[in-house]
Amino acid sequence: MRQAADWYARLSADPHDAAIGAAWRRWHGQSEAHRQAWRYVERVGRRFAALQEDGDTAVRTLRAARRTELSRRQALRTLGVLSGGALLGWFGWRDTHLAGLVAAWCADYRTATGEVRDFLLADGTRIWLNAASALDSDYQPRLRRLHLLAGEVLIDTAFEDRPFVVDTAEGRLRALGTRFSVTQQDGHTRLAVFEGAVEVRTAGSGAARIVRAGEQLRFDRRAIGDPEPAAQARQAWSRGLLLVDDMSLAEFVEELSGHHRGYLGVAPEVAGLRVMGTYPLHDSERILGMLEGALPIVVQRPLPWWTSIEARR
Repeated sequence: MRQAADWYARLSADPHDAAIGAAWRRWHGQSEAHRQAWRYVERVGRRFAALQEDGDTAVRTLRAARRTELSRRQALRTLGVLSGGALLGWFGWRDTHLAGLVAAWCADYRTATGEVRDFLLADGTRIWLNAASALDSDYQPRLRRLHLLAGEVLIDTAFEDRPFVVDTAEGRLRALGTRFSVTQQDGHTRLAVFEGAVEVRTAGSGAARIVRAGEQLRFDRRAIGDPEPAAQARQAWSRGLLLVDDMSLAEFVEELSGHHRGYLGVAPEVAGLRVMGTYPLHDSERILGMLEGALPIVVQRPLPWWTSIEARR
């Protein structure tokens, strides 16, 4: 099942890659067990076929919407409406990415909840900002520096003599000619390297490690975790999709929360349920409805801005 889910994610991400297609056919023909697992994954995947089509439309819509930028005054008025009620302001601050975004309100690059954007930097480096993210750029004569203040960024670095670094609250990452993603989370940073390599150095202890292509890890201010295989699906959000390969429901909710307005939580008794599939990030409510139909859960909305996932009684 794990292998079948992995092949499904890879084929979904690169449907026109002849090498991946040939490798999948070899795997599929090796045994009846492989074919049975693949049939099951296909059945699950068909449940989300309509969502896939909506996701493609959403990507085109997002690209068109990038041409229009809300003025800062309009955004401030929106923030004022969101924080008008004491409870709404408190839970929005405590349980969503608003705290990081307010702190980084004047950042050079930023996205709102549910928004994914890409930017081309002065040196030709291309970056994608995930939802509810903020980033500062500081290009100097001898150094190219980005500072990730909140959320997640995918970076495709341009070749140049000046070093390229990304700073987070936990340390510094130095690109060694590469494509990689960085996520600022509570108390730690997550790094996934897809091409090249990245050197990690912690801010507290100075511990250092080189992370190679195909690896990912987490680190805090003092220690660097062990590397594990990088999930290629971690790049899919830049195309408006969330590719899920045997992820816990708790992890899924964490990924989805930046694209969902208001509080989104999951009860501990269902947090370990496994999720797979391809989901368009533009419609979190429909995604929750599909999950409710596929898993033994119920989605509760006691208030318009409060959503919780609980066990079905």
